Amino acid sequence: MLENNIKFLEGNRVYLRPIEEEDLDLFYKKALWDKEGRKLTGTQAVFSRKGVQTWYERISTDDSRIDLIICLQGTDQPIGELAMLDIDHQNRKSVVRISIFDHAYWGNGYGTEALSLLIAFGFDILNLNRIGLDVFAFNTRGIKAYEKLGFKEEGRIKEDLYYNGEYHDSILMGLMRKDYYQREN
Repeated sequence: MLENNIKFLEGNRVYLRPIEEEDLDLFYKKALWDKEGRKLTGTQAVFSRKGVQTWYERISTDDSRIDLIICLQGTDQPIGELAMLDIDHQNRKSVVRISIFDHAYWGNGYGTEALSLLIAFGFDILNLNRIGLDVFAFNTRGIKAYEKLGFKEEGRIKEDLYYNGEYHDSILMGLMRKDYYQREN
């Protein structure tokens, strides 16, 4: 764990900080090999430690994305990660993803709080008009959290994921700036 963590975005129970090279073992040993987490994200790839290093080197210089670690306030314990990807300033849009890799913090609102911080940053600071995401239809906990934040289903891709011998639909969801500000007032 890093000392003197930067708190890029802060909430009541969590804060978000940049991913640092020192975090890569956390990704490699915990986040990328969790069986349930792999299913929720549709991850089927096999990762090497060198591959994780290469991924980090690529994302750390990519201006079209923001990758952050979710940490608990008070203890600085990392419990997950999230990202804003494909940031398109011309069309004022982006997509987000989130993964809580510590199961003890599933279903307790930590991910919702973390994602709300990133959404506010997207609309208030980056001046985005739309933030999108996709979620697999079996991820009911994730869908409920996204709806709580104001995301609405915009479409469905049938049988988009083949995982463990079964096909699963992908649900496309979006949150528009005007809807976000109406909810905030």
